Amino acid sequence: MEETKKPYDLEDRTFALAANVRVFVKELPKTDGNYEDIRQLIRSSGSVAANYIEANEALSKKDFLLRIKICRKEAKESRLWLRLLETNSAATEHKRAALLQEATELMNIFGAIVRKSE
Repeated sequence: MEETKKPYDLEDRTFALAANVRVFVKELPKTDGNYEDIRQLIRSSGSVAANYIEANEALSKKDFLLRIKICRKEAKESRLWLRLLETNSAATEHKRAALLQEATELMNIFGAIVRKSE
């Protein structure tokens, strides 16, 4: 997970969130709670990216808005799972903070798209 300039393209950015989550979870302690939360986090972060792709291929404005709203919801859900995870080091905690920040930014971007599109 490199700390570089964030891509402007939301398709790249949502993909990066899902990919970075997958790298991050490999560093976490293997507890019962983390096991379930990791599964949910992987699903929700991947869903942000998948639904953004679907939004770009939407057949109507209504379909586009639905997919963008799902992106916002899944980004918000990803934040929940990130907050629930147990970490084991300051470095892991720093990576979690970066992922939380990115999920929050994406959630806000999708919220702005919804407001401007309605």
